[in-house]
Amino acid sequence: MRMAELSTTSGIPVATIKYYLREKLLPAGESETANQARYGDVHLDRLRLIRALIEVGGLSVASARSVLEAIDSEASLPEVFEVAQCTVSAAVAPDDVDPASLTDIDELLIGWHVSATNPGRLSAARVLSVFRGLGQTDDRGWFARYARAALLIAAADLDEIESREGRAAKAETVVVGTVLGDALISGLRRAAQEHVTSERYS
Repeated sequence: MRMAELSTTSGIPVATIKYYLREKLLPAGESETANQARYGDVHLDRLRLIRALIEVGGLSVASARSVLEAIDSEASLPEVFEVAQCTVSAAVAPDDVDPASLTDIDELLIGWHVSATNPGRLSAARVLSVFRGLGQTDDRGWFARYARAALLIAAADLDEIESREGRAAKAETVVVGTVLGDALISGLRRAAQEHVTSERYS
């Protein structure tokens, strides 16, 4: 299909598709003439993924490029996870985290294989520090229950990844699960809060 048909089929304006091509988010089409190229299902699939990462996942164009490059590379799945996690996480320097909060997070993660620079570990410690600064206490095992829920979610992520055939499909699921999974969990948590609230305070 030509650019105009790709635009019509995908629902994405021609100008936006050209922008994605310039920004190296979308691979070039197969050249027919100096000014014409043909596009196929691969381009449609990639456009859907780009739109999901940017519009639903909230990634910048530069961040989307990073995770797409990780998908297209020969990097191992743990390396793709690292790229995806770092892309969706706020940068937190270890020196900027309260040591006591980091120690408490590490106690929650005993037995987990987590690197010292894992963005989730550092972000969790920073959040814990803010919780305490606001006078919030962990009277009923709040944080440990969150940690257990996180393990269940991670197992669900990996089960889905392992069901995919081939490295490229697995890598794409790593990225989609990491980027969109955050939005899904946030949405489900809000729905669950309303449900439990209605049960307890009806």
